[in-house]
Amino acid sequence: QLQLVESGGGLVQPGGSLRLSCAASGFTLNYYAIGWFRQSPGKEREGVSCISQSGGSTNYTDSVKGRFTISRDNAKNTVYLQMNNLKPEDTAVYYCAAGILPGCHLINYWGKGTLVTVSS
Repeated sequence: QLQLVESGGGLVQPGGSLRLSCAASGFTLNYYAIGWFRQSPGKEREGVSCISQSGGSTNYTDSVKGRFTISRDNAKNTVYLQMNNLKPEDTAVYYCAAGILPGCHLINYWGKGTLVTVSS
């Protein structure tokens, strides 16, 4: 069965850090661009970050630039999102997604999400 599984979410205070992981099973992530998306209650899902198949190209939405870092370890079939200096507005369900085309605009597989709550 082809699936993506996110982990690492939880409750953190403002200014804190979390590292999300996205592990694939049933297929190899090497061939896919991987994106992190998030959705807060009452809001549309938004793209947070995307990393190319090789890891040589990354992009971020403006609100997380300088605070979040996406990376991948193809040997472990896993992609990470390091989130630092978290803010209450980062609270959301975070999803990882795999797309065979560059840019994370067309997605082939979605994970089920992990909840990140930033609150004091």
